[in-house]
Amino acid sequence: MFITFEGIEGCGKSTQARLLFESMKNRGAAVLLTREPGGTKIGKEIRQILMSTSNSGLCSAAEFLLIEADRAQHVAEVIRPALDKGILVICDRFSDATVAYQGYGRGLDLDLIDKLNRFSSAGIYPNKTFLLDCPVEIGLKRALERNKETRKQAEGRFEAEDIGFHRKVREGYLALAQKEPGRFVVMDGTENREDLARKILAIVERLVEQD
Repeated sequence: MFITFEGIEGCGKSTQARLLFESMKNRGAAVLLTREPGGTKIGKEIRQILMSTSNSGLCSAAEFLLIEADRAQHVAEVIRPALDKGILVICDRFSDATVAYQGYGRGLDLDLIDKLNRFSSAGIYPNKTFLLDCPVEIGLKRALERNKETRKQAEGRFEAEDIGFHRKVREGYLALAQKEPGRFVVMDGTENREDLARKILAIVERLVEQD
C-alpha cells in the first residue's frame, strides 16, 4: 500500500507522516518512510539544488524537470521495490505536489505535468493521500520558524516565494482533492498534532485491514 502526505509549506505533513510511520512500526507493520525530493542518494543532491536559496535563478522548467528526475530515481530505487515486497510505503510529497507547485503555483502546463508525472512514477499511484490544509499565513509562519530552529534557512527557496504563489499552491491542492475525493482525505492542519495523528492512524488501520 502506498500512502502520501501533501500540503503547503508548514502544514504539518512531515510530522504526521513520521508519526504514522512510528505508529505502524510499533504495531509490527513492515513500513517505510520516505520523501520527495530527496528519497535517494541522487535525490538528496537534486534536493540541494531545488531547496537552496542560493539558486533563486532556477527557472520553472528546470525546477520541474529536476523534480521529475528525482521522482523517477525514487520510484525505481525505493518505492517500487518496497511495494513489490508488500511493504507499506509512506511518502512525504509525491506527484500531486508537482501539480500543485509547478502547475498551479508556477503556471506550467497541467497536461505536460500529468504526462511526465505518469512517466516518472512508472504507473505507481497513491492508494490514499492525506492533504493537510491550513491558511497560507499560518503555514508560512510555521515553516520559517522551523527553518530558523533547525538552521535550515539555506533550504528555504520555496518559503521565500511571495504569498500569492503559496495561495495558488493551496488552491491547486484543494482542486485536486475535489477532483479525487475517493483518494484524498482533507485534514485540518491547524488541529492538535496528537488528535490529528490519531484520526490518520484510524483511517490507515482500516485501509490495511481491507487490503
